Amino acid sequence: MLETIRGDITAETTDAIVNAANAQLARGAGVCGAIFAKAGPGLDEACAALGGCPTGDAKVTPGFALPARFIVHAVGPVWHGGDAGEPELLASAYRRSLEVAAEAGARSIAFPAISTGIYGYPLEPATAIAVRTCRDKAPTSIELVRFVCFDDDTLREYELELGAD
Repeated sequence: MLETIRGDITAETTDAIVNAANAQLARGAGVCGAIFAKAGPGLDEACAALGGCPTGDAKVTPGFALPARFIVHAVGPVWHGGDAGEPELLASAYRRSLEVAAEAGARSIAFPAISTGIYGYPLEPATAIAVRTCRDKAPTSIELVRFVCFDDDTLREYELELGAD
């Protein structure tokens, strides 16, 4: 099942939440900074031990002080106009998030709008990629995919995309 809400991803009680991470898996701004702040200092050490993550891929850590058991660190692409493989890399980041969450034993997962913040990916095409990838590529063991939207514009875009069927 796919659903969308407006909320704070750090408060999600799904088995896994997704961090819109950088390739170094280092503490950042936006969603990433909020997740690191709420998870606690153990997350810095766990991410450092993973040795980074390429764009389009994802890695898992424990949830530490968050309600979620796992944090999936997905590295989405920086927007360079759309001709540098961004759509494929964004779809891969969502697909790999689902795969590594399922491998860790998650049955539910919450996503932010990966790459639409400081990475500059336009909201409408990013939302279409997110919904299509999660609809088409979610392992059968993942029973719930929740898109957690930070603001009303993002929520409206996800609602439109989810209602497009």
